[in-house]
Amino acid sequence: MTAHIYWDVILEQHVRLFQGTMGTEFLFMDDNAHPLRANIVDECLQSEDITRMDWPAYLPDLNLIEHVWDMLGSRIAARQPPPTCLTELRRALIDEWCNIPQDQIDNLILSMFRRCKACIASSGRLTPY
Repeated sequence: MTAHIYWDVILEQHVRLFQGTMGTEFLFMDDNAHPLRANIVDECLQSEDITRMDWPAYLPDLNLIEHVWDMLGSRIAARQPPPTCLTELRRALIDEWCNIPQDQIDNLILSMFRRCKACIASSGRLTPY
């Protein structure tokens, strides 16, 4: 994803509209990915008066959905034969999403206390998660 695509697809079409509904209490949360921190994105956010949450440079990813995406990616990579076109990929993603065992999701949720504790203990630096 480029900064221009991020602005056009995510910020312009979704975030800006959502901010309009939320009003002055709106605080935008993204992460430190390079395209999201490009000057053009900063300028666009400022021009739309969108306040971005500050993130420490080394904050570990505590967003559990990222771990679910990893599970999904691993499941897709293990498929034999692998998807060969967008239609097959879409079908495979839906199949694999539906087949992620609920206990794996539950374990991720239950791990949040340990994850947060490890994050605090490492002062926001790398953790084993």
